[in-house]
Amino acid sequence: MKMRAAVLYGKEDVRLEEVPLPAAGAGEVLVKIQAALTCGTDLKVFRAGSHARMIRPPALFGHEFAGVIEAVGPGVSGWHPGMRVVAANSAPCGDCFYCRKEQPNLCQDLLFVNGAYAEYLRLPARVVQKNLLEIPADLPFQAAAFTEPLACVLRGIQAARPGPGETAVILGSGPVGLMFAQLAAKAGARVILLGKGPRRLRIAGSCGADTVLNLADLKDPVSAAREATPEGRGADLVIEAVGRPAAWGQALEIVRPGGRVLLFGGCPAGTQVPLDAGRVHYDELTLLSVFHHTPAAIRQSLRLIAGGEIRTEPLITGQAPLKELPSILRQMLADQDSIKTAITP
Repeated sequence: MKMRAAVLYGKEDVRLEEVPLPAAGAGEVLVKIQAALTCGTDLKVFRAGSHARMIRPPALFGHEFAGVIEAVGPGVSGWHPGMRVVAANSAPCGDCFYCRKEQPNLCQDLLFVNGAYAEYLRLPARVVQKNLLEIPADLPFQAAAFTEPLACVLRGIQAARPGPGETAVILGSGPVGLMFAQLAAKAGARVILLGKGPRRLRIAGSCGADTVLNLADLKDPVSAAREATPEGRGADLVIEAVGRPAAWGQALEIVRPGGRVLLFGGCPAGTQVPLDAGRVHYDELTLLSVFHHTPAAIRQSLRLIAGGEIRTEPLITGQAPLKELPSILRQMLADQDSIKTAITP
């Protein structure tokens, strides 16, 4: 039997093909995809043609999804066909040095899963054991598919610790930046968001941003951000959610003395960012960074979404069938105003 799936072949080369329908082996689960979300990481991979840790072409593509169990393999217990589920795109081994240190996101054998842009996705036994969750009956699949990206943002918030009365500046108006805005506002912080794209900036206010600054209108974004903070002293917390060296540098300029900077957006390996060592030392800056998610964060993420504490509906700005995925990815490269498109096989 065959299924339709997106296959990544290289730089900006994704093709819809008929591929063999995978069977659920020992400990595995086959999921019928109901919604798969586009994301910035997939766009980076599409642009670059690969990702050293997560995907090497030719390979099935996509990693944010929710669906219904189609079949379970031998030895699977607690799961059965018809269950509504969401899964993370990875699972740690549980045995290596980092897993024993309770840093499973840094697992030496972190197992990644791709292939959400398809009619079906086979989940490896380790993912089934560690990062497969049942979706509440009243939670839409599109909302549940936010579980993985929100889990990454949750880890960032837990590291950055925004608090009541603090001022948090968020660099980036994409889905990650908008989720950070919601969580920072939920923690009681006053949120200033810098970004671009009229649609994204319109949504930012409903996602918790008290002040929205349009980069397209600013000659000096750093000065504008600082001026928006109390007494112009700079932010208590700056969250970089862009993944570009220039944004890392801006974050270090916007933070106040004694403040915290969360460098969340990943830059390519080998990227060098100038650092004013004197300012970091004498202004007592705290620099933070997080990578990926953990099984605990995945579970907390789904609870927040299911409980309505995080709004996902404003973050979906389009819906399309699987056959349109290649054109949507090309459009995303040119148009940076969309947020997420729900792909529905």
